[in-house]
Amino acid sequence: MTSTAASFQAAERPFTALLDAVPPAGWARPSPCEGWTAADVVGHVVGTQRDFLTTHGVDLGEAPDVAADPATAWREHAKRVAEAVSDEAVAAREFDGHFGPTTVGAAFVQFYVWDLVVHRWDVARAVDADAAFTDEELDRVEAGADGFGPALHMDGICRPALDVPGDADRPTRVLARLGRSA
Repeated sequence: MTSTAASFQAAERPFTALLDAVPPAGWARPSPCEGWTAADVVGHVVGTQRDFLTTHGVDLGEAPDVAADPATAWREHAKRVAEAVSDEAVAAREFDGHFGPTTVGAAFVQFYVWDLVVHRWDVARAVDADAAFTDEELDRVEAGADGFGPALHMDGICRPALDVPGDADRPTRVLARLGRSA
């Protein structure tokens, strides 16, 4: 297993478990992402991962139908992604990224695995499920935010950071940095 696949698997498992627990009516509930339902968040995660990987020569086959069944579509997509990023040749493929030369594996972990962790929180909030991050996930989210620098708050990434009290707990501070209220 590549390090890319291991990172994806670590984020994918809790995301999949959450999606499998969403009741049918939960998919239409609004998420913390303005204008998006819980199902829209899943569609975003699937779509952005597909776009990135296919742009870099990975054939993921036909896109799953997120609108019909978000959890099933995610599982189908995640299986294909796991297979793709387990291929060392895919993970090591070099390209010039937004922040300079990188590899498909490094960019996938830096943004798309990070995005998966953050959006798990968004879906959980939408459906009133446990939205807590582990310490390791908080480390990943903070490191990712640090790596983005000012790009973190570009259009389409995160809303502007929110102010929180100085004595706010770590999850509240991390989420506020991403423009989210705990």
